[in-house]
Order: sequence, then C-alpha cells, then structure tokens
Amino acid sequence: QVQLVESGGGLVQPGGSLRLSCVASGLTFNRFIMRWYRQAPGKERELVAFISSSGDITNYPDSVKGRFIISRDNAKNTVYLQMNSLKPEDTAVYYCNTETYRVYWGQGTQVIVSS
Repeated sequence: QVQLVESGGGLVQPGGSLRLSCVASGLTFNRFIMRWYRQAPGKERELVAFISSSGDITNYPDSVKGRFIISRDNAKNTVYLQMNSLKPEDTAVYYCNTETYRVYWGQGTQVIVSS
C-alpha cells in the first residue's frame, strides 16, 4: 500500500524559507515521478513542482519559479520542496503526489506566511 507523509510546514514571515519533506513507502520510489501541489482556502489545488524519477528533470509554474526548488533523495524515499522568499499568497496546504497505476496523495502540511 502506497503511503505519502508530508512534514515541515509551519508559520513563517514573508521573505522567509521553509523546507517540506515527503516520505514515500509501499512503492519502488526511484521508478516514479513526484509532484508537489498546494491548495489555498477557496481555491483549486495547484501544481507547484514536478520532478522526474531520476531527479534530472524539474518543472515549476511561473508563480513559484526561481523561489521554490524540488529535489529528491531516492536512497531515503524522500522528496523535498525548498521554499524561499515566501509570500503571503504562498499560504496553503501543501501535498505531495505520485502516480503508479493510480494517483496517490499525502495528507498535506499547512504553510502559513504571515507577519
């Protein structure tokens, strides 16, 4: 059974940084792509980062490009999201995601950017 467990969220001031982690179990981690999404109150879930199975390809929407960095450690079955220069509009619940024959989601971790 595939499980994704996110951690690392919290309250941070504008301009600050956070690093989110997502530990995966129940799958051969290095065979699958990973993504980070976020969902703010009243808004649709939004893709914020993608990484290929080997980690050599990453992609970001313009809203976070240059501020967020996705990475993975296949030896630890973990994907990370380094978030820098955080803005109040980055406030959301952040989820990691992968696909095998179906899509899997973690439970999410809350990020609040506020002074």
